[in-house]
Amino acid sequence: MCSHLKPQDPEIYRRNLIVLLNNFENHLKNSELRTQVLELVPAVGMLRRLGASLVQDADTGSARARILSYMKKYKGKVLSGDELMIVGGISEYARRVRELRVEFGWQILTGMTVKNMDLQEIAILLGDENLQLKPDQYILVSVNQDKEAAYRWNVAHDIRKKKNCGVREKILEYFRNFVGREISGEELRYVAGDKSEWARRVRELRTEFGWPILTRVTGRPDLPIGIYVLEEDRQAPEHDRKIPESVYRSVLFRDLHTCQDCGWTHAQWNRSDPRHLEVHHLKPHAEGGLNIAENLITLCTICHDARHKKS
Repeated sequence: MCSHLKPQDPEIYRRNLIVLLNNFENHLKNSELRTQVLELVPAVGMLRRLGASLVQDADTGSARARILSYMKKYKGKVLSGDELMIVGGISEYARRVRELRVEFGWQILTGMTVKNMDLQEIAILLGDENLQLKPDQYILVSVNQDKEAAYRWNVAHDIRKKKNCGVREKILEYFRNFVGREISGEELRYVAGDKSEWARRVRELRTEFGWPILTRVTGRPDLPIGIYVLEEDRQAPEHDRKIPESVYRSVLFRDLHTCQDCGWTHAQWNRSDPRHLEVHHLKPHAEGGLNIAENLITLCTICHDARHKKS
């Protein structure tokens, strides 16, 4: 095991490994099976030390620290579990990655989460919406640590255990506990009991039930991929929920994610500002206004409310 060690020159381990393998030549020809296996055990340990020694940062004395350092160097890149096993110097790399996500708040996506994400988000993240991420592949999406994550995971654990409560209800309860806070797809998958339907339930909450849950491609281009925010603890009016999500998105992008009345964008947002962007019917839906881009404009919630008060 190489969970804790001081960085040393990889060349030292490489030479020692060569010596071990050269000595193994005689055992390979003349020794019985168990002797061969036992003679390889030190080589495995030396190989782990060699891999771990490749990360030479001063604060990477533990496997978890080495894995994090490696992921930071390749933020946004798809990394395999084998890579993390090598630099961690341990076989239990997956547990260390989970600790980084759950206990230390690093935004790491796994293949299990990405496969349920929005196709447009995957296309942005991976450059190809048809590219599949395997379960033992990982992506660090941000080098900024979320120090509130451990507390949120405790809340998620309590909600996940609730009985007689559907996945959608659990996810909504979790969002309403953290209005305005960034929540990862990993957290939502956990709340949903690791069921693949979690992403579909989030879309339903946004498109069918009118909860303002935003992502990078649905109104918050400043957010990292795979992050969700419930902007406000209120539902949109029922007529606004009938706008197809593809049309909703196209209007936001057409209007450059900017309120067409006051010019507000999310770049001006702060925690004391409750606003977010919504889509408004120029000809009211109740009067036969269609859910098409030509009849829709982007407004912040304040201007949207003001328009409805005038009508």
